[in-house]
Amino acid sequence: MPGPAGFEISRRGVLVAGTATVALGATPAESQAPASAAAAAPPSMPVALTVNGERRELTVDTRTTLLDALREHLKLTGTKKGCDHGQCGACTVIVNGQRINSCLSLALQHQGDEVTTIEGLGTPGKLHPMQAAFIKHDGYQCGYCTPGQICSAVAVLDEIRAGVPSHVQADVAARPGFTNIEMRERMSGNICRCGAYSNIAEAMAEVAGEQA
Repeated sequence: MPGPAGFEISRRGVLVAGTATVALGATPAESQAPASAAAAAPPSMPVALTVNGERRELTVDTRTTLLDALREHLKLTGTKKGCDHGQCGACTVIVNGQRINSCLSLALQHQGDEVTTIEGLGTPGKLHPMQAAFIKHDGYQCGYCTPGQICSAVAVLDEIRAGVPSHVQADVAARPGFTNIEMRERMSGNICRCGAYSNIAEAMAEVAGEQA
């Protein structure tokens, strides 16, 4: 485009001129300054935990979540990263018998804990009853949320069996039952964008009936 006094101004020319100005603005002392403290390696610490029955020892960045420790350090990629904010349940694993969102928990918080991921529930040759029921009842479509759904479903049945109350009980002092609404309420933190909820409930009901 034409500029003042007949000079031509282009976008490329403005960018080049701006870059040169920034480069020339740095003093020799600044250009030779050592890396700042912010650029230094982040602190790391060791942690030992039992994952799927096997003791694992890691050294991780203190900010590493349990989810990232499982996926990036131990290569157990069955546990999925969905929202990374504890809202979808895709990263659900079982820790010391209770289900948690692994994206909300630091790996260092689990020193000495027992962690079970979808890989630890069953194998292709010997499926966990819940895995087999999900297959039988088509409890998945895209499958991304399925590992978290299955881990959560296994833990839900244990919760009901142990008498842990839920929000749908009229009397929280009463022992909960393996009803459809009870299981749906407890699974409400696991989101399925494909909408396979009824199939998931059917799979859970079958396993609950077999274990009753």
